[in-house]
Amino acid sequence: MKKTLLIFLLVLAGNITCSAQIKHGLRDSHGRHIIPRGFVINTNDHKGEVFFNSDDYTRMVRMGSNTQVIRLELGKLSSFPGGKLDNNYLIKLDSLVNLGRNAGFNTVFKMTVYGIDRFIWEDFWLNKNNEYNTYIAAWQVIWKRYAEESSVLGYDIVNEPRKLTMKITYNELTKRYLVPLYQKIIDASNLINPKKKILLQSIFMNKGEGIDNNQYAEITTNVNRENIIFAPHIYQNKIEFIKPVMDRFDKESDFLNAPILIGEWGFPTFATTDTLISGPLGQLEYRELYIRTAEVFDRMGVGSIKAWFLGNRSMQNFLPGGPSTWAIFSDKKAAGTVERKYITDIIARPYPQTIAGDIKSFLFNHATRTLDLTIKPDANKGASVIFIGANRHYPDGFSILIDDDFVMYYDPIKNKGLEVYKIPTDINPLDFIWDEKTQKLIILKWPANKAVLNIQIVPGIRN
Repeated sequence: MKKTLLIFLLVLAGNITCSAQIKHGLRDSHGRHIIPRGFVINTNDHKGEVFFNSDDYTRMVRMGSNTQVIRLELGKLSSFPGGKLDNNYLIKLDSLVNLGRNAGFNTVFKMTVYGIDRFIWEDFWLNKNNEYNTYIAAWQVIWKRYAEESSVLGYDIVNEPRKLTMKITYNELTKRYLVPLYQKIIDASNLINPKKKILLQSIFMNKGEGIDNNQYAEITTNVNRENIIFAPHIYQNKIEFIKPVMDRFDKESDFLNAPILIGEWGFPTFATTDTLISGPLGQLEYRELYIRTAEVFDRMGVGSIKAWFLGNRSMQNFLPGGPSTWAIFSDKKAAGTVERKYITDIIARPYPQTIAGDIKSFLFNHATRTLDLTIKPDANKGASVIFIGANRHYPDGFSILIDDDFVMYYDPIKNKGLEVYKIPTDINPLDFIWDEKTQKLIILKWPANKAVLNIQIVPGIRN
């Protein structure tokens, strides 16, 4: 029997000084190619505060996470009406950053406008009461606190900006208000922590004004700043529009000269879906939708952050299908444990996390449970990590195939680590390590004499 490929690499080490990759992805301080994946981490939900512990982060690691995006509450960081700087909130943020660092994560902070008396986008854009400086002052609290924290990758500076009732086109709003504000925030951030990344979004369009089922307006004015990442959201529920939407994002990425990191994704789950297997809004439909989205992400090589790592304490009721949620767990706990496996198995699919060299292409085929990966290796850049998730994708074991002359495999019954079926004489099998706890394959060193490596992780074992 054949067994799937090997498990990828090591935890993100050191400061991520990302640069746009072959096309997308990031680079760490060693020049390794990084694909960020993870979850949005909420500090509260509609029922109150949310707290996480190290066990929750271990679960995230075993679901393939290497990045967390922490949602900030403007009301606990600013002097907007109803807001006040909350030192206990800062301590909570410290805890989340520490938990992430200890799990090998990088952290991105995302500012939301929750927690103040009210936030009126039209007033904000006009800036009549110095709203921009008040907003930047809230960010400065975060910038100063984490300027020297190497695991903090960067800042998603304005979450889902809106137009609402303004008598202006989306292009005009972007040119006259959004981009100048981005430039002002970036310049202020660079005075404090110039090495951090700045993540940018486009205008969230009013309901009914989306184009090709895409609710986000196109960025048509260049920001003209370095060290930025384009972080669009995609909550697409129509399979035929996934690739066109991502193709447009790709075009904007070229225009901005910024790699893409999908800041949020995954159409919300309806309350009825947990018990409905097939039919509209059924589990099979969700599985297909998430698989097709994941395939587009992987073919493009983009990182992606899933909303939310939460249980089902509350639901929202703004969609025609009834109450819905972005929570990936179905139990009524803040940090849930009962997975909605019809989506979590797709979220937690195998992929290259960190590659010493360049990732040329990768794709996980859910039908065959095969990860195909092509890289240009660089043996001088250190270790590589491939997330495999064998506990959910390869309970019968897996094999690692590299070109035509390398086969190693893992037999979960024997539980002896990786075993050799065949291997070239110039490759040390001890350079390939299976980490059961993190569900990762760690490659300490690639062979030095190969310009390109074709790698597969496949189900089953050779013996």
